[in-house]
Amino acid sequence: MRAALQRHWPEYLMEAAELGLLMISLCSFVILMGHPASPVAHIVVNPLARRLCVSLAVGLTLIALIYSPWGQQSGAHLNPAVTLGFWRTGKVAPWDAFFYIVAQFLGGAAGVGLLVLILRGFMAHPEINYANTAPRDGEIVSAWLAEFFMSACMMFLLLMASNSSRVSRFTGWFAGALLALLIFVEAPLSGMSINPARSFASAMPTHFWKFLWLYFTAPPLGMLFAAQLFLHISDAKAGCAKLHHHNEKRCIFCLHHRGSYHAQ
Repeated sequence: MRAALQRHWPEYLMEAAELGLLMISLCSFVILMGHPASPVAHIVVNPLARRLCVSLAVGLTLIALIYSPWGQQSGAHLNPAVTLGFWRTGKVAPWDAFFYIVAQFLGGAAGVGLLVLILRGFMAHPEINYANTAPRDGEIVSAWLAEFFMSACMMFLLLMASNSSRVSRFTGWFAGALLALLIFVEAPLSGMSINPARSFASAMPTHFWKFLWLYFTAPPLGMLFAAQLFLHISDAKAGCAKLHHHNEKRCIFCLHHRGSYHAQ
Protein backbone atom coordinates (compact mmCIF):
# COMPACT_ATOMS: atom_id res chain seq x y z
CA MET A 1 0.00 0.00 0.00
CA ARG A 2 2.68 2.51 1.03
CA ALA A 3 4.77 1.74 -2.05
CA ALA A 4 1.82 2.30 -4.37
CA LEU A 5 0.96 5.57 -2.68
CA GLN A 6 4.54 6.82 -2.81
CA ARG A 7 5.04 5.94 -6.47
CA HIS A 8 1.65 6.70 -7.97
CA TRP A 9 0.18 9.52 -5.90
CA PRO A 10 0.28 11.95 -8.87
CA GLU A 11 -2.04 9.67 -10.86
CA TYR A 12 -4.40 9.39 -7.90
CA LEU A 13 -4.61 13.17 -7.58
CA MET A 14 -5.16 13.48 -11.33
CA GLU A 15 -8.09 11.06 -11.16
CA ALA A 16 -9.60 13.10 -8.33
CA ALA A 17 -9.18 16.37 -10.21
CA GLU A 18 -10.56 14.95 -13.46
CA LEU A 19 -13.78 13.68 -11.91
CA GLY A 20 -14.10 16.92 -9.97
CA LEU A 21 -13.89 18.85 -13.24
CA LEU A 22 -16.40 16.53 -14.89
CA MET A 23 -18.87 17.12 -12.03
CA ILE A 24 -18.34 20.89 -12.28
CA SER A 25 -19.06 20.72 -16.01
CA LEU A 26 -22.13 18.54 -15.52
CA CYS A 27 -23.66 20.66 -12.77
CA SER A 28 -22.84 23.93 -14.56
CA PHE A 29 -24.57 22.86 -17.74
CA VAL A 30 -27.57 21.50 -15.82
CA ILE A 31 -27.88 24.95 -14.19
CA LEU A 32 -27.35 26.73 -17.49
CA MET A 33 -30.05 24.70 -19.25
CA GLY A 34 -32.50 24.21 -16.38
CA HIS A 35 -32.43 27.03 -13.83
CA PRO A 36 -35.26 29.58 -14.24
CA ALA A 37 -32.79 32.46 -13.80
CA SER A 38 -30.64 31.27 -16.70
CA PRO A 39 -31.23 33.24 -19.93
CA VAL A 40 -30.33 30.14 -21.91
CA ALA A 41 -33.20 28.24 -20.29
CA HIS A 42 -35.59 30.86 -21.70
CA ILE A 43 -34.13 30.47 -25.18
CA VAL A 44 -33.96 26.67 -25.25
CA VAL A 45 -37.40 25.78 -23.92
CA ASN A 46 -37.83 22.29 -25.36
CA PRO A 47 -36.91 19.65 -22.73
CA LEU A 48 -35.40 17.35 -25.35
CA ALA A 49 -33.25 20.15 -26.73
CA ARG A 50 -32.08 21.01 -23.21
CA ARG A 51 -31.16 17.42 -22.49
CA LEU A 52 -29.36 17.18 -25.81
CA CYS A 53 -27.27 20.24 -24.97
CA VAL A 54 -26.35 18.86 -21.55
CA SER A 55 -25.50 15.43 -22.97
CA LEU A 56 -23.27 16.90 -25.69
CA ALA A 57 -21.53 19.20 -23.21
CA VAL A 58 -20.78 16.37 -20.78
CA GLY A 59 -19.66 14.05 -23.56
CA LEU A 60 -17.28 16.68 -24.93
CA THR A 61 -15.98 17.37 -21.43
CA LEU A 62 -15.20 13.69 -21.00
CA ILE A 63 -13.33 13.63 -24.30
CA ALA A 64 -11.34 16.72 -23.31
CA LEU A 65 -10.40 15.17 -19.97
CA ILE A 66 -9.32 11.87 -21.52
CA TYR A 67 -6.99 13.64 -23.97
CA SER A 68 -5.80 16.24 -21.47
CA PRO A 69 -2.26 15.90 -20.02
CA TRP A 70 -3.70 14.58 -16.75
CA GLY A 71 -5.97 12.12 -18.52
CA GLN A 72 -3.11 10.90 -20.68
CA GLN A 73 -1.11 10.07 -17.58
CA SER A 74 -3.75 8.67 -15.21
CA GLY A 75 -5.69 6.85 -17.91
CA ALA A 76 -8.84 8.89 -17.21
CA HIS A 77 -11.02 6.22 -15.67
CA LEU A 78 -13.09 8.86 -13.82
CA ASN A 79 -15.36 6.12 -12.53
CA PRO A 80 -14.90 3.47 -9.82
CA ALA A 81 -16.81 0.96 -11.93
CA VAL A 82 -14.42 1.50 -14.87
CA THR A 83 -11.45 0.98 -12.56
CA LEU A 84 -13.02 -2.24 -11.28
CA GLY A 85 -13.55 -3.41 -14.84
CA PHE A 86 -9.90 -2.85 -15.73
CA TRP A 87 -8.88 -4.46 -12.44
CA ARG A 88 -10.85 -7.55 -13.45
CA THR A 89 -8.79 -7.81 -16.65
CA GLY A 90 -5.66 -7.89 -14.51
CA LYS A 91 -4.33 -4.55 -15.74
CA VAL A 92 -4.74 -2.55 -12.53
CA ALA A 93 -2.95 -3.58 -9.35
CA PRO A 94 -5.23 -3.98 -6.31
CA TRP A 95 -3.79 -1.03 -4.38
CA ASP A 96 -3.88 1.19 -7.45
CA ALA A 97 -7.54 0.25 -7.91
CA PHE A 98 -8.24 1.06 -4.26
CA PHE A 99 -6.58 4.48 -4.37
CA TYR A 100 -8.14 5.30 -7.74
CA ILE A 101 -11.59 4.60 -6.35
CA VAL A 102 -10.95 6.64 -3.20
CA ALA A 103 -9.61 9.51 -5.30
CA GLN A 104 -12.62 9.40 -7.63
CA PHE A 105 -15.08 9.62 -4.74
CA LEU A 106 -13.15 12.46 -3.12
CA GLY A 107 -12.70 14.33 -6.39
CA GLY A 108 -16.34 14.09 -7.40
CA ALA A 109 -17.46 15.26 -3.96
CA ALA A 110 -14.97 18.13 -4.05
CA GLY A 111 -16.24 19.28 -7.45
CA VAL A 112 -19.85 19.40 -6.29
CA GLY A 113 -18.83 20.90 -2.96
CA LEU A 114 -17.00 23.73 -4.72
CA LEU A 115 -20.06 24.59 -6.79
CA VAL A 116 -22.25 24.46 -3.70
CA LEU A 117 -19.99 27.05 -2.05
CA ILE A 118 -20.02 29.28 -5.13
CA LEU A 119 -23.56 28.71 -6.44
CA ARG A 120 -25.48 27.44 -3.43
CA GLY A 121 -28.80 29.01 -4.43
CA PHE A 122 -28.56 27.70 -7.95
CA MET A 123 -27.48 24.19 -6.99
CA ALA A 124 -30.22 23.88 -4.36
CA HIS A 125 -33.05 24.99 -6.65
CA PRO A 126 -35.67 22.22 -7.10
CA GLU A 127 -35.12 22.26 -10.86
CA ILE A 128 -31.43 21.49 -10.32
CA ASN A 129 -31.37 19.57 -7.01
CA TYR A 130 -27.57 19.24 -7.09
CA ALA A 131 -27.87 17.17 -10.31
CA ASN A 132 -28.99 14.20 -8.23
CA THR A 133 -29.62 10.88 -9.93
CA ALA A 134 -32.88 9.12 -9.09
CA PRO A 135 -35.01 6.52 -10.90
CA ARG A 136 -38.39 7.43 -12.30
CA ASP A 137 -41.24 6.76 -9.89
CA GLY A 138 -42.09 3.06 -9.77
CA GLU A 139 -39.28 2.11 -12.14
CA ILE A 140 -36.67 0.79 -9.69
CA VAL A 141 -36.15 -2.55 -11.41
CA SER A 142 -36.11 -1.00 -14.89
CA ALA A 143 -33.67 1.65 -13.74
CA TRP A 144 -31.34 -0.94 -12.20
CA LEU A 145 -31.38 -3.02 -15.35
CA ALA A 146 -30.78 0.06 -17.47
CA GLU A 147 -27.79 1.10 -15.35
CA PHE A 148 -26.39 -2.43 -15.53
CA PHE A 149 -26.82 -2.65 -19.30
CA MET A 150 -25.43 0.83 -20.00
CA SER A 151 -22.43 0.21 -17.76
CA ALA A 152 -21.73 -3.09 -19.47
CA CYS A 153 -21.92 -1.41 -22.87
CA MET A 154 -19.53 1.35 -21.83
CA MET A 155 -16.96 -1.04 -20.37
CA PHE A 156 -17.14 -3.39 -23.34
CA LEU A 157 -16.66 -0.47 -25.71
CA LEU A 158 -13.64 0.77 -23.75
CA LEU A 159 -12.03 -2.66 -23.78
CA MET A 160 -12.71 -3.38 -27.43
CA ALA A 161 -11.54 0.03 -28.61
CA SER A 162 -8.47 0.36 -26.38
CA ASN A 163 -7.29 -3.11 -27.38
CA SER A 164 -7.49 -2.46 -31.11
CA SER A 165 -4.29 -1.19 -32.69
CA ARG A 166 -6.38 0.43 -35.44
CA VAL A 167 -8.79 2.48 -33.32
CA SER A 168 -7.24 2.63 -29.85
CA ARG A 169 -6.30 6.29 -30.29
CA PHE A 170 -10.01 7.10 -30.73
CA THR A 171 -11.16 5.36 -27.53
CA GLY A 172 -11.82 8.68 -25.81
CA TRP A 173 -14.02 9.88 -28.64
CA PHE A 174 -16.03 6.66 -28.54
CA ALA A 175 -16.45 6.98 -24.76
CA GLY A 176 -17.61 10.59 -24.96
CA ALA A 177 -20.03 9.87 -27.79
CA LEU A 178 -21.55 6.90 -25.98
CA LEU A 179 -21.87 8.88 -22.73
CA ALA A 180 -23.66 11.70 -24.54
CA LEU A 181 -26.02 9.24 -26.21
CA LEU A 182 -26.82 7.48 -22.95
CA ILE A 183 -27.50 10.73 -21.11
CA PHE A 184 -29.88 11.87 -23.83
CA VAL A 185 -31.73 8.58 -24.19
CA GLU A 186 -31.76 7.15 -20.70
CA ALA A 187 -31.65 10.05 -18.20
CA PRO A 188 -35.45 10.14 -17.68
CA LEU A 189 -35.51 6.50 -16.55
CA SER A 190 -32.62 6.14 -14.09
CA GLY A 191 -31.03 9.58 -13.97
CA MET A 192 -28.19 8.16 -16.09
CA SER A 193 -25.28 7.66 -13.73
CA ILE A 194 -23.22 4.52 -14.54
CA ASN A 195 -20.83 6.02 -11.98
CA PRO A 196 -21.10 5.44 -8.21
CA ALA A 197 -18.81 8.38 -7.41
CA ARG A 198 -20.86 10.72 -9.59
CA SER A 199 -24.12 9.78 -7.83
CA PHE A 200 -22.48 9.97 -4.40
CA ALA A 201 -21.13 13.45 -5.13
CA SER A 202 -24.59 14.80 -6.00
CA ALA A 203 -26.27 13.05 -3.07
CA MET A 204 -23.78 14.29 -0.50
CA PRO A 205 -24.99 17.91 -0.06
CA THR A 206 -28.56 16.83 0.71
CA HIS A 207 -27.79 13.41 2.21
CA PHE A 208 -30.22 11.93 -0.30
CA TRP A 209 -29.08 8.33 0.05
CA LYS A 210 -32.38 6.60 -0.77
CA PHE A 211 -31.39 5.28 -4.20
CA LEU A 212 -27.63 5.24 -3.81
CA TRP A 213 -27.64 1.45 -3.51
CA LEU A 214 -28.83 1.29 -7.12
CA TYR A 215 -25.81 3.21 -8.40
CA PHE A 216 -23.44 1.37 -6.09
CA THR A 217 -24.49 -2.03 -7.43
CA ALA A 218 -25.63 -1.86 -11.06
CA PRO A 219 -22.67 0.02 -12.64
CA PRO A 220 -19.90 -2.01 -10.95
CA LEU A 221 -21.65 -5.30 -11.67
CA GLY A 222 -22.33 -4.26 -15.26
CA MET A 223 -18.71 -3.33 -15.91
CA LEU A 224 -17.36 -6.41 -14.18
CA PHE A 225 -19.70 -8.48 -16.36
CA ALA A 226 -18.40 -6.74 -19.49
CA ALA A 227 -14.80 -7.31 -18.44
CA GLN A 228 -15.49 -10.99 -17.86
CA LEU A 229 -17.24 -11.25 -21.22
CA PHE A 230 -14.29 -9.57 -22.94
CA LEU A 231 -11.85 -11.99 -21.34
CA HIS A 232 -14.03 -14.89 -22.43
CA ILE A 233 -14.38 -13.94 -26.08
CA SER A 234 -11.05 -12.18 -26.72
CA ASP A 235 -8.26 -14.13 -28.33
CA ALA A 236 -5.59 -11.89 -26.84
CA LYS A 237 -4.92 -10.65 -23.35
CA ALA A 238 -6.31 -7.25 -22.43
CA GLY A 239 -3.94 -4.37 -23.06
CA CYS A 240 -3.17 -1.42 -20.84
CA ALA A 241 -5.79 0.20 -18.61
CA LYS A 242 -5.27 3.64 -20.14
CA LEU A 243 -7.94 5.07 -22.41
CA HIS A 244 -5.29 7.05 -24.27
CA HIS A 245 -1.86 5.48 -24.63
CA HIS A 246 -0.48 7.46 -27.58
CA ASN A 247 1.40 10.00 -25.49
CA GLU A 248 4.68 10.71 -23.74
CA LYS A 249 3.31 10.33 -20.19
CA ARG A 250 4.40 7.56 -17.86
CA CYS A 251 2.08 4.58 -17.43
CA ILE A 252 1.65 3.01 -13.99
CA PHE A 253 -0.20 0.06 -15.50
CA CYS A 254 2.27 -1.31 -18.03
CA LEU A 255 5.27 0.58 -16.60
CA HIS A 256 6.12 2.27 -19.87
CA HIS A 257 7.38 5.81 -19.65
CA ARG A 258 7.27 6.69 -23.31
CA GLY A 259 4.33 6.86 -25.66
CA SER A 260 3.06 4.76 -28.55
CA TYR A 261 0.44 2.09 -28.24
CA HIS A 262 1.45 -0.83 -26.12
CA ALA A 263 -0.74 -3.91 -25.75
CA GLN A 264 0.20 -6.69 -23.43
